[in-house]
Amino acid sequence: MAKKKPASKRPMPAEPAAAAEKTRKPRGGRFVLSGGPGLQGQVAVVTGGNRGIGLAIAEALAAEGAKVILFGRDRAALRHATTVLSKYGNPVLPVEGDVTQEISVIALFEEVRRRFGRVDILINNAGIAPSGTVAETHLDVWRKTLDTNLTGTFLCCRAALPLMKAGATIVNNLSIVAEMAFPKASAYVASKHGALGFTKALRMEVQGQGIRVIALLAGAVETDIWDQFWPEAPRERMMAPETVAAVVINAVRLPANSVVEEVRIMPTTGAL
Repeated sequence: MAKKKPASKRPMPAEPAAAAEKTRKPRGGRFVLSGGPGLQGQVAVVTGGNRGIGLAIAEALAAEGAKVILFGRDRAALRHATTVLSKYGNPVLPVEGDVTQEISVIALFEEVRRRFGRVDILINNAGIAPSGTVAETHLDVWRKTLDTNLTGTFLCCRAALPLMKAGATIVNNLSIVAEMAFPKASAYVASKHGALGFTKALRMEVQGQGIRVIALLAGAVETDIWDQFWPEAPRERMMAPETVAAVVINAVRLPANSVVEEVRIMPTTGAL
């Protein structure tokens, strides 16, 4: 089968949790953080927290003293992530499940309620990024993409809100694709545009309760998703997951009476 030539610009997914993540050494600095209150003892749920950006954010939260709940479909990856986070000495709870399944999401937050009684931080990171033209995209792929990237975010937010109080924070990992469009990624682009609209509406609904909602708009990040999505991508131009994690932690650590509504971070050289 002939290889497809990469387009001049390709989507820059913000790390789908379903992609295989190889062991690699972190690039960039560790978590250089701003002032503001720390996260010691806070309860943080990270979907897709077993690899890539999700794991980097989960580890940064653990390094800050948070109790981290990891939610993902890959049991082996969850075990590995739990080992990584456990070295910080704080509680780590791996939960196997699927953000597209309402019963699975409800069970997750019921377990969080039973174990910890609340949610202080929710990181909606789980996602997938199929590639293909509109003509090539099967309906089941389209539906799975929207179910994961958009409906999954909705289900997790809806289930978490009853456990949140003033000062709690929701971070939706949307990718810069939420603001841009690229060829051969219609399902991914549509799901992320929808998730950005959802994030804005949610923020307006809960800001009166003192709950903060942040849209994370990240450009190209060096993860193994590119092995399948665009093998020839110039990885030397990409950001490290730990860089994105540090920016997220900075935003979450701000005093409760302030919010960075959108975190937009790109490689210095811009779009690929």
